[in-house]
Amino acid sequence: MNEAEVSAYCRERGLYPEQVEAWRDACMNANDDAAAQAKQLRQARKAEQKRLRKLERELHRKDKALAETAALLALSKKAEAIWGTTNDEDD
Repeated sequence: MNEAEVSAYCRERGLYPEQVEAWRDACMNANDDAAAQAKQLRQARKAEQKRLRKLERELHRKDKALAETAALLALSKKAEAIWGTTNDEDD
């Protein structure tokens, strides 16, 4: 539409040409915004998955350390029950 047609269209419907231009721009750029948002969401999801994997590895490492400590404590208690403490022998 040329400028005269746009002006006539706006007068018929009680609009301003700036509104029509803003709507046209919004429609033309709608897909660009959606693509950018989708890219941001993918990046955010990827970062969250990376963070989750890191936390799961840390949790697994801590679980292994806790299990090892519990096993050592149990073994030390069994050894103490069998052989007694080293302090008892010195007395």
